[in-house]
Amino acid sequence: MLFLLTNDDGVDSPGLESLAKYLAELGEVYAVAPEKERSAAGHSITMHKPLRARFRGQVGEKIKVWETSGSPADCVVIGFFELLPEKPDLVISGINLGPNLGEDLTYSGTVSAAMEGYLCDVPSIAVSLATFENPIWEPAAIISREIARLVALSPGTLLLNVNIPNLSLKEIKGIALTRLGRRRYCGRLTRRTDPFGRPYYWIGGVLEQNNPEKGTDTWAVQNGLVSLTPLSLDLTDYSMLSSLEQMRRALEGQALKL
Repeated sequence: MLFLLTNDDGVDSPGLESLAKYLAELGEVYAVAPEKERSAAGHSITMHKPLRARFRGQVGEKIKVWETSGSPADCVVIGFFELLPEKPDLVISGINLGPNLGEDLTYSGTVSAAMEGYLCDVPSIAVSLATFENPIWEPAAIISREIARLVALSPGTLLLNVNIPNLSLKEIKGIALTRLGRRRYCGRLTRRTDPFGRPYYWIGGVLEQNNPEKGTDTWAVQNGLVSLTPLSLDLTDYSMLSSLEQMRRALEGQALKL
């Protein structure tokens, strides 16, 4: 098997290194990652300046590593159309330091890289370790390897978001198929003043504490389960189509006659 591996934590991330090691047990790994951290880059694509890719070297017989000046999604494009010798069997993004749950997916460079792989018609997985402190990489890498093996051999093109609790294999309670939960933040913008009296801002915020619904990704991780959430790029809210019909008629009757 041939894997295109990327992330948003940067080419020197231990999560990338650990995942590459275990994927190499299944086949060839082409790791193409940003030269520096690009967390929360979302699905950004570089269009107004050149992109560069530099070969960092080979690790063992099966792992080749590049760094790029672009975003995680850029890495998939460069890898897919330029660096890999042929179409990969799987695009896998991770292992991310920190969870990617609920609405956080809209910001995530990790998940967006997997989305770009999906747009290239390749089965794609985003993998995140649900902690920011004291990460235990090996259990997450082993689980990711097994998920990658099964997804790569499955028919069709799948886009999957995976979140793994920061636990040992013995402590993880199982694997759950989930839907997206809710992730909301308070105090998202902080205003500060530099030494010259000029204002500057930090975007961040504190996660609001809530009781996640059973069956969501947030509930699964909170309860020691690996969360597998299938994703779709169709953002249409089908439940609203019929209720917006009256608005559509009003617009057609008024706006189009101005």
